[in-house]
Amino acid sequence: MAFISLSFTLLLTLTFVLYYAVGQNFQKIILLIASFVFIGYNSLFFLLTAIILSSITYWLGLRLSTEPRKKSLNRLYISGIIFLIGVWTICRHSGIIVPLGISFYTFQALSYLTEVYWGEFKAEKNYLNFLLYMLLFMKFLSGPIERPSALLPQLQESKKFDYNNITYGLKLILLGLIKKLIIANNLSPAIDAIYSNLLNASGLQLTMTLLIYPIQLYADFSGYTDIALGVGCLFGFRLTPNFNRPFTAKTISDLWRRWHMTLSFWVRDYIFMPLTSVLRHWNKPGIYLSLLITFSLLGVWHGVGWNYVVYGLIQGIIICYEMQVRFLRNYILKRFGSKIGGWILILRTYLLFAFSLIFFRAGNIKDALFFIGNLSFQVNQSWKEMNIGMTDHTCIVTGSALLLMWIFEHCQSKHDLLQAISQRPIWIRWSVYYLLIFAILTTGNFDLENFIYLQF
Repeated sequence: MAFISLSFTLLLTLTFVLYYAVGQNFQKIILLIASFVFIGYNSLFFLLTAIILSSITYWLGLRLSTEPRKKSLNRLYISGIIFLIGVWTICRHSGIIVPLGISFYTFQALSYLTEVYWGEFKAEKNYLNFLLYMLLFMKFLSGPIERPSALLPQLQESKKFDYNNITYGLKLILLGLIKKLIIANNLSPAIDAIYSNLLNASGLQLTMTLLIYPIQLYADFSGYTDIALGVGCLFGFRLTPNFNRPFTAKTISDLWRRWHMTLSFWVRDYIFMPLTSVLRHWNKPGIYLSLLITFSLLGVWHGVGWNYVVYGLIQGIIICYEMQVRFLRNYILKRFGSKIGGWILILRTYLLFAFSLIFFRAGNIKDALFFIGNLSFQVNQSWKEMNIGMTDHTCIVTGSALLLMWIFEHCQSKHDLLQAISQRPIWIRWSVYYLLIFAILTTGNFDLENFIYLQF
């Protein structure tokens, strides 16, 4: 069930009405039923898989919290981790049907068991709360990947109807729809056409696709996240943000602190930090090796194929390089000034990230290398090819929406505009709302329901 579909709209509306109508004692049951319907709508097998993995994780958590013997505790924890990783690996890499959301809720299960094992979080004893932690429908398909300490305490609280919270959530949903329908969906057909027909694409078209794809990916995934966070607000939950203006990053390492943050911080805390602890006697080489292993695994998480491994390795190699040449960044900032030098570093980071995404988006390494080998500013017929097949109208609409999105995010980083608009007179508020809805209905592309990260 896609977020942008009639079936989801009906499910969300019905769940919202019942959630606040039945009373606080039954709210969790309503949410759990809605989550079951949301997951089982696509396949009962997906639902059964999620329930079984959640139930086993719940049982393992209880066992870890009560096991007094250190050796048995270690054995139990390692067995649980191997089991979860094994199931995820089989589902992701064996060629069978991949259960929707399995990467995201498996990572939640891994973090839950790890934090219980480390003693940083007490095992959840309420089975209903734990099922909701794992299966809550608004974050089930593509996250955010919630830590137990962030979400489980919220599930123990009763939720009251909060007008301000609900309207804030609706504005987040509206923002996500703008990103998805007007920007990502308008760019998607043209970019897909280029990648599916690389042999006939001109060098200029490949270059423009290289530059534009990060924007499509960001608008698509951050649009999904805004909708997920907005739906969470409707039911009184504060889900974890996943993006923080990643294209303002001046280094790749900073970009990963701003891009898909719940995944970035997950691999940092549960893979990179333990690796550096084990390899600490190697000093800097140990840190570099930990980075390369971590980002290689990050690439493997994204999909089957060596192109994903290369994608991850590129990130790790660049970050290792950045650690060695900090003086170059300082020189650029000193030579050109903080503003111009900052823009140079931002542009450099964006181009490096865009280059790595060739391996992320291409079907295989062969296609990625062909893409790279034919990058140029040469045209087949005319410079009109710069629009990579989009109409002038689509270019203007998408470009305008993109510019407004960047302005909004810049202002939002300084002051919460979504909150501020609530303090404006009613005629101003509703004029803005109607204008944005009108823009979505008239310029949005509703042909693509699914989001890119559903495949992961």
